[in-house]
Amino acid sequence: MMTYKNLYYKIYKWENLFLAYKKARKGKTKKPYIKEFEENLTENLQTLQFELMTFTYKPKPLIHFILRDPKTRKISKSDFRDRVIHHALINVIENIFEKSFIYDSCANQIGKGNLFAIKRFEKFQRKVTNNLSSNAYCLKADIKHYFQEVNHEILLSIISRKIGDEDVIRLINQILKPREISRGITSKNPKKGMPLGNLTSQFFANVYLNELDYFVKHFLKAKYFIRYVDDFVILHNSKTQLIEWKVKIEKFLNEKLKLKFHPDKSKISPISKGIDFVGFRNFYYFKLLRKRNIRNMQKKITKFQDGEVPFGKFKEIFYGWTVYARWANSKNLISSLSQKIQESDKLPLKSQQPEDSRLP
Repeated sequence: MMTYKNLYYKIYKWENLFLAYKKARKGKTKKPYIKEFEENLTENLQTLQFELMTFTYKPKPLIHFILRDPKTRKISKSDFRDRVIHHALINVIENIFEKSFIYDSCANQIGKGNLFAIKRFEKFQRKVTNNLSSNAYCLKADIKHYFQEVNHEILLSIISRKIGDEDVIRLINQILKPREISRGITSKNPKKGMPLGNLTSQFFANVYLNELDYFVKHFLKAKYFIRYVDDFVILHNSKTQLIEWKVKIEKFLNEKLKLKFHPDKSKISPISKGIDFVGFRNFYYFKLLRKRNIRNMQKKITKFQDGEVPFGKFKEIFYGWTVYARWANSKNLISSLSQKIQESDKLPLKSQQPEDSRLP
């Protein structure tokens, strides 16, 4: 296996830091902290460059907040200067790891998302059922508290197989370490866990579970396997085979990665009964949106009608949701919700709306 050395200087090169800054600010240019950073942009980037060169860089405390969309999660937000560092690091090491990822690792990669995963599921479903003419089964599994349980020592060991630059490993270790955070909360176990919300956490999540991907694809020889972050499915025409694989995967996760299946979300079911995967309930001939997904959008509509969300922002949210929802059999649902919105007294009069601002 090839080991990459002499990478650290590439992280603090001016061109890379400037590119990292542009990526970190994308979609957030109106945020006050972005404007503050840009007031002295050159000086701030030079300071980051100097800190990296002299090994004096230290991440700032994380800011925590609770996000209840679509489920309750604790998001940990890094300071903007640290996010620039995260992008600078990923710019350099991303390609080294991504080219070793399996094709059906579907999250946090360009061109790989939930709709890609759904297309692969549809294709595999047809193959394993002889074009939907025979029975087959699906092992649907979810890893319990994945981001909280990632073991730092194991992760760094995996990364070190490809990265032979000790300074890069030291920087990654700094990013992984728990820091003093808001309201005096600290990590219960400083040797495991990654904060939800960081670019580096999303990337390392794939690096860590790439070990599982290789075990399933190359050791178990499972043909119809798809992973989306910490959720995965395996399709097979033999329930007995899936039961056997489930036992072996549980053992591998526990012994090699110190992870466990979620007991309530990991089971084997007939595909014909519908498989809950990446936001849809997937049946042979149709797909349904998760009820939680629908309830979530209904709550957002209520917030818009109560004046808590401005029209411009809500229009963007609703349009994005409809693009996603149209992958399911949801024409009547979208029409019903659109009608409900059109009846709202918070909607600008049509005569006052530019043509491109109308709701879908």
